[in-house]
Amino acid sequence: MKKWKYLTMTAVMGSALMLGACGSDSAQNGNNTETNAPSSSGQDAADEKLQGAVAGDGSSTVAPIIEAVVEEYAGTQPDVKVSVGVSGTGGGFEKFIAGETDFSNASRHIKDEEKAKLEQAGIAFTELPLAYDGISVVVNPENDWAKDLTVEQLKKIWVEDGKAKKWSDIDPSWPDEKIVYYSPGTDSGTYDYFDEVILDGADLASSATLSEDDNMLVQGVAGDKNAIGFFGYAYYLENKDKLSIVNVDGVEPTNKTIESGEYAPLSRPLFVYVKNSAMKDNEAAYDFIKFTLENGGDMADAVGYVSLPEDEYSKALKTLEGLK
Repeated sequence: MKKWKYLTMTAVMGSALMLGACGSDSAQNGNNTETNAPSSSGQDAADEKLQGAVAGDGSSTVAPIIEAVVEEYAGTQPDVKVSVGVSGTGGGFEKFIAGETDFSNASRHIKDEEKAKLEQAGIAFTELPLAYDGISVVVNPENDWAKDLTVEQLKKIWVEDGKAKKWSDIDPSWPDEKIVYYSPGTDSGTYDYFDEVILDGADLASSATLSEDDNMLVQGVAGDKNAIGFFGYAYYLENKDKLSIVNVDGVEPTNKTIESGEYAPLSRPLFVYVKNSAMKDNEAAYDFIKFTLENGGDMADAVGYVSLPEDEYSKALKTLEGLK
């Protein structure tokens, strides 16, 4: 991994936690991050300097990677202002469709209805891969029974069936205590992905606490012995002293099992979607996305996700170059 000139791991994870509040609530409250770069060093002075502004929004899962990239980019282009909001994948696409952003971070593929709205708005876009994530199912450390769950058990736990479920409903040998649920909000791409591969489109348990703030989910599970939740792998790694990870069908999420796809079906790619016209007409936006693809893999590894193979970044850079 590169030795970052402007960024320490403490700064990376601190920024990641600050960005945890992600959803429609945070958007309404104006919760976004703007980074104005520090003065560049003498070594960088010889490099081409740009001026301008770049705006992005989207996934809280992707946010730790992008915020780390923003911090590093600030040291190379001191006159470019990068503003990154965290409204969740769905909320980010809403702003993208409205023409408010140059790029949109996503923890799922864009939906057909979102594509249609972009077409109607006359906005051409391109999907670029950024990293891998493994949605992590977590329980309270005092939970010594649900250490390994099957996909079918996860479905039985999380699907609404009209009654208050107890752990003993899943396995008679487990405690006769109500299950307490913590889930990402409906604007989250993590929610959408979990809905697709675990719930099969069924309703999530109605008693679940939903939040676009992943750190709130961490606190909820950490504070209740009977709680269960799920969110991106990086948030588990940052809080593994407070949580216990759950194996799914006997497989623990790790960098290796996420990258290989062995951690199925909860391994998934992460993306950044770019507005084609911004890549052509806004030199600062193009340069920032180019920097993201060149350095995002290292930053993904640094904050707890899994980088793509190098050839995937090379292909993405060629695709981006073709938009100019």
